[in-house]
Amino acid sequence: MKNLLKLAVLLFTTATFSQAGHIMQGVGSVNMSMGGAATAQPIDISGALQWNPASISTFDNKIMNFDLGLFFSSPELSATLPAGMLGAGAPSVSGITEDDRGVSPMPALAMVWGNEDSKHTFGVSAFGISGFGVTFPEEANNPMSPNFNPTENSNPINYPQQAMGFGHLESDYMLLQIGVTWAYEISDNFSIGIEPTINYGALELAPNPTASPTAAGYGISDKASAIGFGAQVGLFYESDGGFKLGASYKTAQSFGDLEFENTHLDNATTTNSFNMDYPAILSFGTGYSNETIDLALDYRMVDYENTDGFAEKGWTQTGSVAGFGWKNINIISVGLQYKGIEKLPLRVGYTYSSNPIEEELAFFSTPATAVIANAFQLGFGYHFNDNFTLNGVYHHGSSDGKTEGQVLNPMMASASNPYGAIPGSKVGYEMTTDMIMLGISYTFSK
Repeated sequence: MKNLLKLAVLLFTTATFSQAGHIMQGVGSVNMSMGGAATAQPIDISGALQWNPASISTFDNKIMNFDLGLFFSSPELSATLPAGMLGAGAPSVSGITEDDRGVSPMPALAMVWGNEDSKHTFGVSAFGISGFGVTFPEEANNPMSPNFNPTENSNPINYPQQAMGFGHLESDYMLLQIGVTWAYEISDNFSIGIEPTINYGALELAPNPTASPTAAGYGISDKASAIGFGAQVGLFYESDGGFKLGASYKTAQSFGDLEFENTHLDNATTTNSFNMDYPAILSFGTGYSNETIDLALDYRMVDYENTDGFAEKGWTQTGSVAGFGWKNINIISVGLQYKGIEKLPLRVGYTYSSNPIEEELAFFSTPATAVIANAFQLGFGYHFNDNFTLNGVYHHGSSDGKTEGQVLNPMMASASNPYGAIPGSKVGYEMTTDMIMLGISYTFSK
């Protein structure tokens, strides 16, 4: 147990990549395979702890889950500058840059203590619930190169900063959430639950647009971290006929400021602070179970518009980015588990998420392109015995077309052009994601 905890802490210090805005659509192999739907359908303890603390009352044993996934994303960043932007007589330039980050781990750890003779159930969890990250290399075919050819693929967003670009563009954000959960059975059919949460978030940006530029441009930040606190409350009802209802509210997770130290191209250093909280999430769910199937349907509303770091938008007076400017999103998750094969449940899930990024603000989110509209999952379980179960899932997600807007420049901002949009320019991104995850669930003998 001690070695497993040490391994989990090590894994949680790496980046986790999200599917709905910057929020994970689900946690663990079972919940992911159900499309993240679990507010009224507690098939496993990880999904129950993540989406509705009241629903862990259905578990009458001591159970532990550990899951580990390998996640691969393939964002593409494209941009166009109109003729004349690189100098008098210069032609239009455009290009596409592919991300080269590679594979990232996704862990989840959960435990529940239940007893059929008690109305109280307890749980603890450690989940990577949020993250984004990109690695776009500097454009080699740029105006500072002696072999520059503007008629070939040339992405101006990734030009060196001396040539009006970002240069090498990289971001790395992760959020680890630890929850302690208590559920109480008011009756045989109705439960309530509460979960205080403590969070650890870390962010690294290259370059760092949240800091004011100097004469040498924007600096490259170190990895800054912050601690946050919040809570989740939930209600769960299960009828004698197999129908279920659930609702939960996860408060905004309030963080302290991220304190960055930035290194600029001339080796000068500056410092800045930036506050980025985790948004409040309201979830409603329904489910149905019989001897053969488990069906789950969830709806969530994510409140970005009242969240520090996401509610703010535009440039500050010193040329730094005030915030992402994301709007609220709606998420629909649906999952089906088929139990007709002995010891081998099969699962299928789908998740839809609306896009939090408005067209006029697309430029600000180039370091956070984790926008997946449609996600599809196939999963399975295998019950070796009464104690040990192996679960697995394959996920594929895709953007619903390209998120696109104009290139913005704080030097061009004015009353009539508040974001400094460059006429005739474009910046856009789209991506696909794939993941394989395996998990083990162990039920302790009574």
